[in-house]
Amino acid sequence: MRGETKKQGQLFSYVALEERVPEAHPLRRRKVRPHVACIDRRKIAGLDRRTTRHASYWLSQMKRKLVEQTFGWVKTVGGLRKTRFIGPEKTELAAHFNCAAYNLLRVAKLVPA
Repeated sequence: MRGETKKQGQLFSYVALEERVPEAHPLRRRKVRPHVACIDRRKIAGLDRRTTRHASYWLSQMKRKLVEQTFGWVKTVGGLRKTRFIGPEKTELAAHFNCAAYNLLRVAKLVPA
């Protein structure tokens, strides 16, 4: 590089959970717990044993895995990682077809042979 090198700041900025969701948020009053993935050996502000000890947290993590699997299938097998259609209407239609195909695969696995 030419000239002076100046630091532009940190590469990543970590924001605490309390800063992302303010105390006055309506979900806080309903005592909704945050949906943050727990990663081994990594400190995440606002995510400790008080959150991860509940059965609802682990149920939420299992549902999250199902959603991620669906998106992964649609992007890899369904071919929606990079769309080949112009316009949101055609892209949305392709996404509907992909999700319908994924649902048919799931139903086929549920039916006994």
